Amino acid sequence: MDDSLESLLRSQGNRPSSAPPTPRLAATPRVQGGPCLDGAPKLESLGITLPSPAGPGTKSAMQAGASAGSSGCKPAGASGVLAPSAGPVRLKEIRSPLERSVRPVLEPDGQKKTGPLLCVQDLHKLYHKGPLEIRVLRGVNLTVEAGEFVAIVGQSGSGKSTLLHLIATLDTPTQGQILFEGRRIDSLPAAARDRFRNSTIGIIFQFYHLLPELDTLENVLMPLMIAAPWWRYWRRRRAYREAAIKILQQVGLADRLHHKPSELSGGEMQRAAIARALITQPKLLLADEPTGNLDRQNGQEILQLLRFLNQQHRLTILMVSHDPEIAAQADRVVRLVDGCIHPA
Repeated sequence: MDDSLESLLRSQGNRPSSAPPTPRLAATPRVQGGPCLDGAPKLESLGITLPSPAGPGTKSAMQAGASAGSSGCKPAGASGVLAPSAGPVRLKEIRSPLERSVRPVLEPDGQKKTGPLLCVQDLHKLYHKGPLEIRVLRGVNLTVEAGEFVAIVGQSGSGKSTLLHLIATLDTPTQGQILFEGRRIDSLPAAARDRFRNSTIGIIFQFYHLLPELDTLENVLMPLMIAAPWWRYWRRRRAYREAAIKILQQVGLADRLHHKPSELSGGEMQRAAIARALITQPKLLLADEPTGNLDRQNGQEILQLLRFLNQQHRLTILMVSHDPEIAAQADRVVRLVDGCIHPA
């Protein structure tokens, strides 16, 4: 082969390929102001600052997730969040996994409605037992302001628990109405009542009602499992889990995450029930004899926890108790007598 031709072929073989380079994909846009789906949801409205096992100065995963959410972070599975548009690529709004679904009631002029958080008007409840009529409530009227801690006292069988169940939309009144933030809730369809109860109201029962086959962490996660479709829960399971662990740390159960209810003491089961009630960041916490099955020491610890939530985080609490000494720790005490509310 001619030397000049051979040198020409050799020089061309050493050159870079003339094929156009593979274009690099643009970096996934960062969500501005939204929560990080693979991190922890924001819990500022419940920002309890009790000491945690991590110790002071240690930034928890929940705090890290909240910080990342405020500065923007990449959502998991970003390929499914792009929204078509004629202009620049934009991201769909991603709502916080613990965001409340109940919208505030608006006046006709668009202003947020003012008034009490809860208003019970002329509430009656009548039960039929065979030919007998049992009148439990006879025209109850009660208002609760946002941030209040109100206790209802009365003798056993006076209708305290019945009133709480009606406010929680677990039952419907025979007559009267219940308004929450100015919106009537007792007449909502069953499905709407379920959504409202699960997203806006937390309930603590005297007998805990923890599911025996689930551990503490799973019991606390149960309201979120019920509220979210399975695919949404699966996608956000890390955020939900971090939220539940954070709250369990705050109520003193950091070392009981995987214990079944049968392995917990009465005070620990009630703390788990409180954590379960708080996981959806309720606006109103209903407590039905929360210390009724506890000894004095555990009962005082539960009351201190409730008081802390009310004073430090303005959580509205309506508590039922037959013990005047326990009720006296609330901001306001009312008495249920003969099916009617009277000042204590």
